[in-house]
Amino acid sequence: MSDDTWLVVGLGNPGPQYVGNRHNVGAMVIEHLAERAGARLRKHKAGAAAESVRLGPPPGDRAIIAVPSSYMNLSGGPTKALAGFFSVPPARTVVVHDELDIPFGEVRLKLGGGEGGHNGLRSISSSFGTKDYLRVRVGIGRPPGRMDAADYVLKDFSSTERKELPFLVDDAADAVELVIAKGLTDAQQVVHAPRP
Repeated sequence: MSDDTWLVVGLGNPGPQYVGNRHNVGAMVIEHLAERAGARLRKHKAGAAAESVRLGPPPGDRAIIAVPSSYMNLSGGPTKALAGFFSVPPARTVVVHDELDIPFGEVRLKLGGGEGGHNGLRSISSSFGTKDYLRVRVGIGRPPGRMDAADYVLKDFSSTERKELPFLVDDAADAVELVIAKGLTDAQQVVHAPRP
């Protein structure tokens, strides 16, 4: 692959029991990007479902979109294997993940920084040996009352949230395409702008 290839990885857990979980919203965004591109994720030897697509305004940039086949806390292995296979550096890797510290329905972009207790990010940082990769942080909000965060992320979105979920997934997919087309700073100005 050439120097202009991107790797976009959406985090989640494998198996039908996790499909609708808050923790799987990153994987949902990748599925949505595949649909937009008219592509289907296929099994890759790196331990992920992946496909090469073009993202952003036509002709678009080449990107490998992928969902690790491993559990969330082992996401780093498949992500690093894909990055190695397609010769994509961490700086051109975008990780899409659920974020407790952002209200449900909001999307935020950043480069590097802490993992905020997110085991998927921790695994990727450890495998890459750096935290300097791009993140599309999909807000799922904080658990209600005294519910444990680990239980909260492994529950399905509420019925109210499910009505809004397609818009959130769409916004996050737009954010991925913006980062690739315009770079982080310009994309942040669009994505972080207050809603009218």
